[in-house]
Amino acid sequence: MTEFKVGSLDARATKIRNVPIAVTPEGFWCCPSQAVLQKTRKNQHQQARTKGGASPLASKASSVRRVPTISSERRTHSTPTRSRINSDEQKCSPFENSTPNPPNVVSDRPQKQHKIYVGFGHLETSDLKVVLYGKDGVAVKMSVHKNILAKNSSWFADKLSRQSPISSMEVPDCEDVEIYVETVGLMYCNDVKQRLIKQSVPRVLRILKVAELLGFKGCVISCLEYLEAIPWVGEEEENVVSSVRHLQSGDYGVSPILKRVCSDLTSPPNDTFVHIIELVLKSSEDRGRREMKSLVLKLLKENSSDICTQTLYSSCQNCLECLLALFRQASDTDFAEQSLDLKEPVFRHIALEGDNLLWLAEILADRNDADEFAVMWSNQHELAELHSKLPTKSRHLVSCVTARLFVAIGKGEIFPSKGTRRLLLDVWLQPLMDDYNWLQHGCRSFDRKVVEEGIGRTILTLPLQDQQTILLTWLGSFLKVGDSCPNLQKAFEVWWRRTFVRPCVEQGNQSLSGQS
Repeated sequence: MTEFKVGSLDARATKIRNVPIAVTPEGFWCCPSQAVLQKTRKNQHQQARTKGGASPLASKASSVRRVPTISSERRTHSTPTRSRINSDEQKCSPFENSTPNPPNVVSDRPQKQHKIYVGFGHLETSDLKVVLYGKDGVAVKMSVHKNILAKNSSWFADKLSRQSPISSMEVPDCEDVEIYVETVGLMYCNDVKQRLIKQSVPRVLRILKVAELLGFKGCVISCLEYLEAIPWVGEEEENVVSSVRHLQSGDYGVSPILKRVCSDLTSPPNDTFVHIIELVLKSSEDRGRREMKSLVLKLLKENSSDICTQTLYSSCQNCLECLLALFRQASDTDFAEQSLDLKEPVFRHIALEGDNLLWLAEILADRNDADEFAVMWSNQHELAELHSKLPTKSRHLVSCVTARLFVAIGKGEIFPSKGTRRLLLDVWLQPLMDDYNWLQHGCRSFDRKVVEEGIGRTILTLPLQDQQTILLTWLGSFLKVGDSCPNLQKAFEVWWRRTFVRPCVEQGNQSLSGQS
């Protein structure tokens, strides 16, 4: 940083203030930020109040003076909304190709402007003054060269050709003076792309906007090349896409940027999705498998495509067929006589397929699309019969699938028919109770309270006679094994009240209404 002098142009005296100004190696002095100007102006007002004699109203402008520079550049963003051109003060705008308006009276300007002077190239050959009027009374006066501006900017070329000779130009109401100055400075650069290195994506987008408005095609192309090569972080992706999408109509070559976020394919890449699901299901590496299952589960919550659902159900069917074949193999009498070394791979494969089914059931339940899976699972009579013939350690994940369906019904995530709910309880509740002790102590993800609530609510959705049959069967098991069985006391209490209390209450109400 270097320091510049800010002087108040007064007929009686000139007061000098120090304002920090950044300078590039090429000698282009960059105007200070809005915060610095605000602080400087605030300090000037405070000092003026402490001095009783001098009146600050007499000064016309504060200015930053610039020492002559060598070649030029630096950055600053500003969007010209209108411009005024004049051999002294005529008006013109990059948004309007109409005939310039008559000169305005200078009195409509604020009486006090904080003015900054910026020069480009060789100041002694400068032949045009461009004054930018920004917010909060900030003004930047640029000494530039007509041939440089006309060569690089179609907007400047048009105005200079239609208003010749011109010695000065005004741009009022600049929203971003800083980037406007920087963009003009880039017109003096031999390699604009090199000057964008180490700039942030938001800043390059601001430069891109001003360069497009000024018709600075070389800068627009350099910005697009920068955006195509640099990584985007967080919200930058949406900002980049929205900023460059409208440039498709021009010959700027924005396709490489947009290809980063969208494919040329008109339909979703179903084959790719199938391949990803297969890779996860066939993986045997615990950590990678666990982390990718969690990631895919999260991503699928954002996608409600029917193609995903079809693929998931196809995978479910394949897993069920594989699991049934493994159960048959493990329950065969010849298999029991084999050595542990031969049995262990089969048991690991059973656990893997059970985990796959549990993951698929979790995805479908989260998408509220597991009704068909509940039908498929409730019809696995052979699988449920073979369940008791296998070691609990290898089969317990199958019971986790049952528990997940009961939880989904209890939470209202799925709405299977009454027949499906009854069949699900008849076929799979007993195998779940057989594995319940293992699930409580050997399965980290098992939440006993949630599962018991899901089972109880599922039972209570059935007709009262079915509730009685299932709960009395549960009561016999609970009185034998206690905590090794699901605790369905809440459901039992509701059933009791429906069976013994409600009839008496309704009978009493009918008696009262008959007497009245």
